[in-house]
Amino acid sequence: MDFSEIFRFVAALAFILGLIGVCAMLARRFGLAPGASAMGSQRRLGIVEVKPIDAKHRLVLVRRDGKEHLVLMGGDTPLLLESGIDAPEPAAVEPSAPQQPGFAAPAHVVQFQRIVEFIKERRA
Repeated sequence: MDFSEIFRFVAALAFILGLIGVCAMLARRFGLAPGASAMGSQRRLGIVEVKPIDAKHRLVLVRRDGKEHLVLMGGDTPLLLESGIDAPEPAAVEPSAPQQPGFAAPAHVVQFQRIVEFIKERRA
């Protein structure tokens, strides 16, 4: 093999890799890639949190257009437990904020805890 054949091989490889990269960028741009959104940063649907209850069941908090929906997954069919929960503002969310005396948990958190306890008691 002389230098010209090696150069042609490397040039062809670079050209093919470039084409693959361009196709991947176009697929993301137009929403053809899995998990990609055609609207870029304006995503309307997302999973906020998943809480396993037992080996078979889990609670999923889904956000759609600024509203959250609590769904119980597992078993025969998914069950919508609560719908239309207002999503918290991004700045107002404090991860793992310690419970202070006199601090009341939001109503949907209390309801979520009751649902989890009910399912655990029912499974026992």
